[in-house]
Amino acid sequence: MTDSGDFDAAWLPPAAFRAVGSRRSLVRAGEGPLTETVYAELAGACERFGGRVVRGGDDQDAGLILELAGDGLGGDLGDEGFALTRRGGTTTITASGERGLLYGLFHVVRLGEGAFAGERAREVHRPALATRMLDHWDNVAVHPVMGQVERGYAGGSLFWADGRARGGLDRVRAYGRLLAACGINAVAVNNVNVHETEARLLTDRIGDVAAIADALRPYGIRTHLSVTFTAPMVLGGLPTADPLDETVRAWWAEATRRVYEAIGDFGGYVVKADSEGRPGPFAYGRTHADGANLLAGALEPHGGTVHWRAFVYDHRQDWRDRTTDRARAAYDHFNPLDGEFAPNAVLQVKHGPMDFQVREPVSPLIGAMPRTRLAVEVQATQEYTGQQRHVCWLGPMWSEALRFRPDGEVGAGRLADGLVAVSNAGDDPFWTGHPLAQANLYTFGRLAWDPAADPRAVLDEWIALTHPGAGERLAAGLHTVLDGSWSTYEKYTAPLGVGFMVQPGHHYGPSVDGYEYSPWGTYHFADRDGIGVDRSVATGTGYAGQYAKPWAEVYESPDTCPDELLLFFHHVPYGHVLKSGTTVIQHIYDTHFEGVEEAEEARRVWAGLADLVEPARHARVAERFEEQLRCAREWRDQVNSYFLRKSGVPDERGRTIH
Repeated sequence: MTDSGDFDAAWLPPAAFRAVGSRRSLVRAGEGPLTETVYAELAGACERFGGRVVRGGDDQDAGLILELAGDGLGGDLGDEGFALTRRGGTTTITASGERGLLYGLFHVVRLGEGAFAGERAREVHRPALATRMLDHWDNVAVHPVMGQVERGYAGGSLFWADGRARGGLDRVRAYGRLLAACGINAVAVNNVNVHETEARLLTDRIGDVAAIADALRPYGIRTHLSVTFTAPMVLGGLPTADPLDETVRAWWAEATRRVYEAIGDFGGYVVKADSEGRPGPFAYGRTHADGANLLAGALEPHGGTVHWRAFVYDHRQDWRDRTTDRARAAYDHFNPLDGEFAPNAVLQVKHGPMDFQVREPVSPLIGAMPRTRLAVEVQATQEYTGQQRHVCWLGPMWSEALRFRPDGEVGAGRLADGLVAVSNAGDDPFWTGHPLAQANLYTFGRLAWDPAADPRAVLDEWIALTHPGAGERLAAGLHTVLDGSWSTYEKYTAPLGVGFMVQPGHHYGPSVDGYEYSPWGTYHFADRDGIGVDRSVATGTGYAGQYAKPWAEVYESPDTCPDELLLFFHHVPYGHVLKSGTTVIQHIYDTHFEGVEEAEEARRVWAGLADLVEPARHARVAERFEEQLRCAREWRDQVNSYFLRKSGVPDERGRTIH
């Protein structure tokens, strides 16, 4: 298979299939939609590279065998797992379900010629997390403020345009193929902020959703839908949406039954309720568990799941009131409800307590609800990390969060039932606007499959697939540009975990006091003496006490709190000495200068790769680097000038601060 010419092949260019396409392959799997996909992928590769694929038959001369396990075999694989062996010159993928067969094929593609070298004892590969989902914040009708895609930085929607479903779904199918190749198995196709047009997808426009589901199904992607909690009123004409009202329950049951008539493998609902103005069960004196269980009950007969977002906080906070802390909100709202959610209700928790900042602690809610199914939510779309105009590979951030051990023993990624990302893909020819942001989408899928994976090894995979045959110079250059890009972005933006400092509304570029006196609860409290938010138990908001004992003790004191989170947890003087040996104010100056220098070096390295990268891709990245440097310098100069003027403390190195 090749790309259509209208969009980039990303990590599945034809050349990535050379190893499998140049051999004789044997498929022993009967018939089924995903088996047909596997066969078609192999047939396309063989047609291009001179190999041959057959159904059934003997093993003679087969370089690759893909087979479904017989009765009693493959019991340790589950529906999505697979086993890889290589003996006597034949590489064999064995799976007990069609999805496993598909994932096994893409694993062989990742390995390339390495899959056909030497001998391999049986290796079992199973996803650690059952749900590996992308949430698209796509609007059917263009929103007057947020546009076609809320927080979208890659053009328009893949699914919707001009108030209707896009005609022709070849690109949606190609998207499903890319997602399956990195392990993603679910997509929510519309914005969690469900407006009037989008609400109708649940009922009279379910056919549009079914068409998208048909395009994604051949690659094992289950389709989900974001719904409004007040759908019974908006769509059904009921006078109430009370989750305990029997007419409301009956309405949801019937609406859900009709959804499954249209989409038999429908995944379920995603809900944002009682959050940032979205309606929810609080209007009726009910709990979030009541609301989630209403939808879980409607979905349960059909095998569906409701993802109920825990992003609930007071967005009309009085900035004068230092006792109200947005960081506390998710834990305060949901921890008392542990054990009250239905088995098919999943609480979707942002990985940090605030809002996808460049540096946050891991949410204390993760690990604090052992009787509730949780999904960890991250943000692939770079709302607060450069909006896909800046290089910012987020693999290290996500890996750090997923490896965090809330109880000191088990990583957050292992405590979750699923991993969800807000998608960074759109109808841009490069899918993600910035071609290097494709690495974020790929890395998310691979970490969702295995939260313990080494993100740098995942990046190696992405480089090898995206640039087949990449020599050492190209691979090393891409690592130079991407490996430290998160750290670089952090250096020239918000220091030491303080967060935000962005332009209000669109959130791009610096505005140190942009949200300081706002109702959104996003403050840094800088004054002439110091900076930071006191979230200690002893003297602050008490947020630090939401963690289990090992971390509560670490975060409680500025003496033990990690430097990178110091200003998230404590208000300290500018002269406070960090563990690095420098003062807070000097750290602010130093890192902002360093961040710009590192961005300049990354631009230089990228320029030196022009002879190794496809011209259009190279030009797009080079163009984005110019904007990144402009913006990074603006961040440096505004932040440093602000704190020089606020503190009166000069830069000890005598550099120009305005």
